[in-house]
Amino acid sequence: MILNLKANPAPLGLAGFALTTWMLSMINAGWYPGTGLGLVLALAFAYGGLAQLAAGVMEYANGNTFGTVAFFSYGAFWLSFALFAGVFGKGVPGPFVAWYLLMWGIFTFYMWIGAMKINTALNLVFLALWLTFVLLAAGAFGVGSLTQIGGYVGLITAILAFYASAAQVINEVHGKVVLPLGMPKRQDLTKTPPSAMPS
Repeated sequence: MILNLKANPAPLGLAGFALTTWMLSMINAGWYPGTGLGLVLALAFAYGGLAQLAAGVMEYANGNTFGTVAFFSYGAFWLSFALFAGVFGKGVPGPFVAWYLLMWGIFTFYMWIGAMKINTALNLVFLALWLTFVLLAAGAFGVGSLTQIGGYVGLITAILAFYASAAQVINEVHGKVVLPLGMPKRQDLTKTPPSAMPS
């Protein structure tokens, strides 16, 4: 019997995503003013960006296409956001920012379809994230107070991602299901992503 001694990088990537999303969403929801964005940018660079890229590298080594695409892409999203908000954003019109958010929403939509075959927890993360991007894009297009609503949905997204991360760490350490993720729906478990650990 060959033991798989590789670490599961999914909890790292999910935690980096969750924490950065939570901090930005507090500003979008109106809990804190935009003057707090500097802390979000630092976090977006270090944890939301670099940590997710590291998770993507490890997922690639594990042969996990879904995890590779997800963590590399959202790591790059946070790095691009940090560069935009901190360096290159001056003078960019709001509708153009809206298109940026909408394109990320389209990407997240088809990742959500892929997540439907993994587990319920991850499925809910991508569903909530898709809604967040759509609402933020609509807000950037100038539709009512949808940016604030998108902030609240972003907070929900972060909580779901924290749960998915915590479940995988706690379940692995305890050697049993403490926090359920929802049964995976994939039939071929030989390449099931680490984030699809049965519950």
